[in-house]
Amino acid sequence: MEFYIPIIGLGVAVFTLIFLVLFTRVHALVAMLIAAIIAGITGGLSAANTIEVITKGFGSTLGSIGIVIGLGIMMGRILEVSGAAEQIAYSLIKWLGNKREEWALAITGYIVSIPIFVDTAFVLLYPLVKALVRKGKRNVLTLGVALAGGLVITHHVVPPTPGPLGVAGIFGVDIGAMMLMGIVLAVPCVIGITFYAKWLAIKYPEYQYSDENKDQENLQQIHQQYMEEKANKPLPSLFLSLLPIIVPIILILIKAINNMILGMDGFVGKEKYFYFQLLDFLGTPIIALAISVLLAVYTLIPKISKHEVIEHLESGVQTAGIILLVTGAGGALGAVLRESGTGTLLAQQVASLPITPVLIPFIIATLVRLVQGSGTVAMITAASISAPVISQIPGINMLLAAQAAAIGALFFSYFNDSLFWMVNRMMGIKDAKQQMIVWSVPTTIAWGIGLCGILVLNLIM
Repeated sequence: MEFYIPIIGLGVAVFTLIFLVLFTRVHALVAMLIAAIIAGITGGLSAANTIEVITKGFGSTLGSIGIVIGLGIMMGRILEVSGAAEQIAYSLIKWLGNKREEWALAITGYIVSIPIFVDTAFVLLYPLVKALVRKGKRNVLTLGVALAGGLVITHHVVPPTPGPLGVAGIFGVDIGAMMLMGIVLAVPCVIGITFYAKWLAIKYPEYQYSDENKDQENLQQIHQQYMEEKANKPLPSLFLSLLPIIVPIILILIKAINNMILGMDGFVGKEKYFYFQLLDFLGTPIIALAISVLLAVYTLIPKISKHEVIEHLESGVQTAGIILLVTGAGGALGAVLRESGTGTLLAQQVASLPITPVLIPFIIATLVRLVQGSGTVAMITAASISAPVISQIPGINMLLAAQAAAIGALFFSYFNDSLFWMVNRMMGIKDAKQQMIVWSVPTTIAWGIGLCGILVLNLIM
């Protein structure tokens, strides 16, 4: 019986965590700390030792990703206030042309949501959706869902968005590798949601714009009207709009590729070369994102005063506070499972299951997402519980497991998810069944496509 006490204790801890988040006014941060205490004590740690491990786990997790989250949010805030997000959307629409607006908006969402929070980005870009609906007599559901779909996918799987960044920290995987895999896995998911968005126009033709008395307006007039609503805010160029997003991604990916090259037989000992040392420094996520923030400040808002710049940056960082705390609490829970030995015991049981252990974080994230709604909390919780377990199993690809946790958190967005209400309300959908068809189903389609991607990569890797 003693063998099963830690596992039973973990079950009680997880149940307590979900119960507190769902049915009480206790915040997810406090709920995670309570769950960590229960798991520690039932796992054989003393009360004092449990608190010590929680403190160390919290600090080590934030030590690896806390600054990166803060810098990423700063960069996203500048992209938001400068009009760079709108410029990216508008440029893609002009490039792809008439009747391909849904693809332009999906690609915009795919790019913009890497640095900008998904809720903020949707509110920011939705006026452009309405303008394009009028201009092209398009279905609002097609354009709205395509934009939201592109946004929600990279928000879940590509750092430096806080959720996948926190998961990478808890699993101890390279952020560049996490970013590269997320960028690849996101593409088929976005394509799937966009095709579904096109089908919504057939399913709900009543959402097609059909004002026969409305004069056709060209894209430039639509853009002019849209910008007047934004108080005549001038847009930066497309190159400058993309620069703060692309530069850190390139630097981080080059570092990740160099690390793989240096692991090859012919490159042993060459890490001391100036090229490798320079790119190793510049490709460190903290440095890459610091460069990105500087680029954003000096190229996107060059005429704004120092006081206003600091105000924008600090307002962005304020939104990071609770995300940092929840991520740190998730790291604390994971540390307790490792130190208590519960993770090792569970690993022995998981290894005998008739499924690949990579799916364990995916399943946990799916269940947590379903019961409490927040994708970020779901993936952090799944990472905290599963990382100490599957790290004990030989031959497991921890990078793939980390992405599995992130993709599992996409499952069936519905009434307990703030984005569900934002997407549906802004598009004017009030019927509950229709709301789920419009947004719960496409997120589940992306979840299923992402699962297929994980399984394929698991076979290859």
